[in-house]
Amino acid sequence: MGSNDIVTIFFLVAAVVIFIQLRNVLGRRTGNEKPPHDPYARRDTAEVRPTTEKAAPVAVGREAGEPVNPYGSADAFTAAGSDLNKGIRSVIDADASFNPAEFMKGARAAYEMIVMAFAEGDRNSLKNLLSREVYEGFETAIKDREVKGERMNSTFVGISKADMLSAVVRGSEALVTVRIVSQLISATYDKQGALIDGHPEEVAEVKDIWTFARDTRSRDPNWKLVGTESEQ
Repeated sequence: MGSNDIVTIFFLVAAVVIFIQLRNVLGRRTGNEKPPHDPYARRDTAEVRPTTEKAAPVAVGREAGEPVNPYGSADAFTAAGSDLNKGIRSVIDADASFNPAEFMKGARAAYEMIVMAFAEGDRNSLKNLLSREVYEGFETAIKDREVKGERMNSTFVGISKADMLSAVVRGSEALVTVRIVSQLISATYDKQGALIDGHPEEVAEVKDIWTFARDTRSRDPNWKLVGTESEQ
């Protein structure tokens, strides 16, 4: 055996010995080893779920696992079990987006717009806010005023109180009745400029009961005034 063969065998034996020692020190890799520790990772980081697993929806503002109350806005607005609460719930059943508190904000804004549009004879604005039947009544009053040459000056001071009286669903139509107490400065003059109604400076309190309606099947989210009466 030559010297080269002896050297080759020597290195082969040394390599085997080194491999066995490394195996004993490092152990075998089975595929189940924990990943190396990342010193910069947050200790409270949650384990990452497989991408195929769908995460459960999180309800913001509620305790985890607490069921969603579809009538939460109704119960926050008026006492559960009351006739008004039951009526509001029926509207929510027909239109899940209905929120009584937000509705009242819109009703107050619509009230001011309608009152001022009537005083100014603004038919275009009224058409967008009134049902056809109510618009015809308003339009008749405006036309009568114009024929007589009368002029109405009005200043909307504000709304002191606004309450929802009832809510009901008839077929696909939701109807909500509100009572609004407002302050208004209103004066009507004839064609010669003489004051014939109201007062140019006095603030008058006006009490109205109005009913708004909306077809819950329609994509149009707007409510329209369908009934008016003055409270004495």
